[in-house]
Amino acid sequence: MSRQKQGGEETMMSSLNETIEREEREELEKEGGGSGSHSSLKSLLWHGGSAYDAWFSCASNQVAQVLLTLPYSFSQLGMLSGIILQIFYGILGSWTAYLISILYIEYRTRKEKENVSFKNHVIQWFEVLDGLLGPYWKAVGLAFNCTFLLFGSVIQLIACASNIYYINDHLDKRTWTYIFGACCATTVFIPSFHNYRIWSFLGLAMTTYTAWYLTIAALLHGQVENVSHTGPNKLVLYFTGATNILYTFGGHAVTVEIMHAMWKPQKFKYIYLFATIYVFTLTLPSAIAVYWAFGDQLLDHSNAFSLLPRSGWRDAGVILMLIHQFITFGFACTPLYFVWEKVIGMHDTKSICLRALARLPVVIPIWFLAIIFPFFGPINSAVGALLVSFTVYIIPASAHMLTYKSASARQNAAEKLPVFIPNWTVMFVVNAFVVVWVFVVGFGFGGWASMTNFIKQVDTFGLFAKCYQCPPKISASNHTATLHH
Repeated sequence: MSRQKQGGEETMMSSLNETIEREEREELEKEGGGSGSHSSLKSLLWHGGSAYDAWFSCASNQVAQVLLTLPYSFSQLGMLSGIILQIFYGILGSWTAYLISILYIEYRTRKEKENVSFKNHVIQWFEVLDGLLGPYWKAVGLAFNCTFLLFGSVIQLIACASNIYYINDHLDKRTWTYIFGACCATTVFIPSFHNYRIWSFLGLAMTTYTAWYLTIAALLHGQVENVSHTGPNKLVLYFTGATNILYTFGGHAVTVEIMHAMWKPQKFKYIYLFATIYVFTLTLPSAIAVYWAFGDQLLDHSNAFSLLPRSGWRDAGVILMLIHQFITFGFACTPLYFVWEKVIGMHDTKSICLRALARLPVVIPIWFLAIIFPFFGPINSAVGALLVSFTVYIIPASAHMLTYKSASARQNAAEKLPVFIPNWTVMFVVNAFVVVWVFVVGFGFGGWASMTNFIKQVDTFGLFAKCYQCPPKISASNHTATLHH
C-alpha cells in the first residue's frame, strides 16, 4: 500500500514537472525569436528559473535595508539576545517558508489534476489559501500580504533617502524620497520573478560587500571612548529590537511567486534554509562588530552608516545599497503589481508597456506613505510585529494544520513529511508552537513595544518630517544646534 502511495506521489510530481517545463519551453520559444546568440544571452541574463535563481532571490531579498538596522536592534537587545534571536527567527522563518512551499505544491498538484493551466497566470499566496481552505482564508491572506508588501516597499524608499543623505546632504531626505520614488517606479517594466536573474545575483553581491564593509570598518575603527553596552535595559526597547529581527527573516510574502518562477518548484523546499544560512554570515558579523564598536550610541542611530566615518569605502557601500534597495523595491512591489493586474483584468496581457502603464497606480500610494512616515528603524519593528507575525509565521503554520487536519488529506498529501519529522503529531505540535510563540511574543509584546516606540517617534519628529535624524549643518546657529542636541 505504501509503495503504491509513493509511486502515485512520484507520478504526480513528474506530471507536474512535465507540465511546468512544457509551459516554460513554449514561453522561451516565444521570447527568443531572434538569433541564437541573442536568444541565449537574453536567457542567461533575463530568464531565470533554476534552484540557483531561487536561492539568489531569497538571499538577496532577505538582507536589504535590515542589514543597516540590525546593529540598532543589538543595542536594544544586548549582544547575547541579539545573536540568539537572529538564529532562532532564522530557523523559524525557514520552517514557515518550507510550509508555504508544501502548500503551493499541494495546491498546484490538485489543480493539475483538474487540468487547470497556469500558462499565463502567476500563482500567488492568497490563491493557494483560497484553493486549499476557501474564500475567507483568501481574504485574510490577501489583506495581510498586500499590506505587508505595501509597507515593505515604503521602507525601501525611506532607506534610499536615508542612505544617499550620508554621501550627499545638499538635498534633504524628503527631496531624496521624491527622487527615488520616481526611480523605483521603473520596476513596472520588469514582468515577473523570471526576469530578476541578473538583479538577484548583483543584489546579493552588493549586500555581501556592504555587510563585510560594516564588519571591517567597525573593527578598524575600534571602540569609541567610554563605550557602554547596557542593553537590554528597557522592556519596550527589548521587544522593539526583537520584532525588527522577526522582520529580518520575513521575506516569505514573495515565496510563492519565486516558486512559481522555478522550472521545478518542488526543489524549493530547503532553498530558503540554505539562503538563511548564507544570510547569517552577513548579518551576524556586521551587527556584532558595529555594536561592539559603538555600543549605546546606536540607540539614537537606526542606520549603521551614520556612525561610521566617511570614506570611499563607505560611499561605495551606500551606493551599492541604494541599487540593491531599488531591486528589493521591485521584489516587494511585483506581487502587488500582479494583484492589481488581476483586479483590472490585465494580468494575461503580453505587452510589457501596457502592463507597465497599468501598474503605475500601485507606486503612487507607496511614494506618498514614504513621505508621510520617514521613520526608518521604527517602521521595521512595527511592520514586523503587526504584519510579519501573521503573514510569515501564523498564517502559514495555521493553514498547514488546517489543510492536513483530515486523515484523507494526510494520506493523499502531494509531499511526504520531512525526514526529521517522524509523524504528523510532531508536525502539528511544531506548527502550534510557532503560532502560539509568534502570537504572544511577536504580535503581543512586540506589537505593544513597536507601537509605543513608533508613536513616540511621530510625537517627537512629526509627520512629513523634512529631514528625519539629520545632524545639524555646520552653518547653523549655535542656538539651533543646541536645540537639536
